[in-house]
Amino acid sequence: MISRRGVLGGLLAGVAAPVWADVPLRPKPRPGSPAARHRAAGPDAAASVAAANLGGETSLVVVDARSGQVLEAVSPDAVLPPASTAKAITALFALERLGTGHRFVTQVLATGPVTGGIVQGDLVLAGSGDPLLDTDDLGDLAAALKQAGVRGCTKRYLVWDGALPEIEEISTDQPDYVGYNPAISGLNLNFNRVYFEWKRQKGGWGTSVDARGERFVPPVSMARVSVADRETPLFTYRKGRETEEWTVAASALGKGGSRWLPVRHPGRYAAEVFHVLARAQGIDLPAPAMVGQRPAGQVLAQVGSDPLPDVLRGMLRHSTNLTAEVMGLSSSGAGRLSASGAAMTDWAAERLGARGRFVDHSGLGAESRISALEFARALVAAQSTPMEQTFKAVLRDLGAPEEGEEGLGGPVKVIGKTGTLNFASTLVGYIQPASGRELVFAILSADTKRRDGLSMAERESPPGGKAWLRRARELQRDLIARWAGLYA
Repeated sequence: MISRRGVLGGLLAGVAAPVWADVPLRPKPRPGSPAARHRAAGPDAAASVAAANLGGETSLVVVDARSGQVLEAVSPDAVLPPASTAKAITALFALERLGTGHRFVTQVLATGPVTGGIVQGDLVLAGSGDPLLDTDDLGDLAAALKQAGVRGCTKRYLVWDGALPEIEEISTDQPDYVGYNPAISGLNLNFNRVYFEWKRQKGGWGTSVDARGERFVPPVSMARVSVADRETPLFTYRKGRETEEWTVAASALGKGGSRWLPVRHPGRYAAEVFHVLARAQGIDLPAPAMVGQRPAGQVLAQVGSDPLPDVLRGMLRHSTNLTAEVMGLSSSGAGRLSASGAAMTDWAAERLGARGRFVDHSGLGAESRISALEFARALVAAQSTPMEQTFKAVLRDLGAPEEGEEGLGGPVKVIGKTGTLNFASTLVGYIQPASGRELVFAILSADTKRRDGLSMAERESPPGGKAWLRRARELQRDLIARWAGLYA
């Protein structure tokens, strides 16, 4: 089951997502495509790779899930970007380090007693890094304060976001305006994005920026967007000490529309939104002030996340980068993303016997590297840990090879994780027949030279990217059906 917060998180994460967003394996290859022709001819894996004509390199392997015996492989030791399949390793890391009962909690504290509805001291908004915290959650916190009779405080409105380090962006090689490359902090809101909406009006444009949820739509002033009379660039961005200034090219706006834009001051963003929602409840607070140390105090209200397995299930289903980075940073305790990725790299080698290099926990950083054989080893080793059942339960159901495939011998289920970057497509997981042998597989394809040659402006929708990705996914479907028929 996916919780309400998980569903909303998926919707927020999916708005303005890249055109190469993950899809399951259910669609069949196009008639006459290279993968379809080679499937009919029954090629080996190497022939299927050649027919896909992806360029670059492909590393793939299928092994017996229990013994680890390699059944078929092509360049199994070639190290390539794992893309979002890195989130599978992150899920294992978080399950062991944090435990299945872990919940993220966002609290409102009082540093003194409440007398006549007034906090005799500071009122504090304190986060623990919840990656799924949304505007409705903050609205519920404000409503809970009102219900408790709180109307204000005698001193300051403090905001603490130090449970996790503040990181301005996951990867430096992405355009400023893409929402899938957000900032990270101990107080995250709406995946650290604001909702920008525009409409053509007589003599110009009407624009608004808000932090919309399902039930609350508070305006936001710390992030501002103005329309500029130009053709390019699409956006410009300037980060101030407390504000963020965007401009957008008028030529790209049409008659109207909307998209989510990232914020790089996530703590201040959440602070402002809670301030607005509290005021709507009749709670008078001074302007927010960020603090470096968590103040001690009485808990007046709090909202908790879903249990860790539910959060991980949503992360793997919707491939949310912020969730992955929060999971990794919370598990490692590191103060920098690169150090946290290194900690997960060391953990995977020691705990799972899998050598690779992770520069982050989402797979967005293109410098992460692992081979198909090492990834398969990790998935085999995961079955010998207490995490096995929970881990397999949170993996994404990728569907089944097409019905009617000769030799399948009954229903076959495929669970795992897909991954995409520009000119990189990956798939890892388990092939689970109703009876017979369970298999572990890893397929990593990447044309890193072609990826590195893209300009910054081309990276949200690269020329030729859709066609390349379609061929990569046809190859993956072809291989899964082949392995299910031959080895399961």
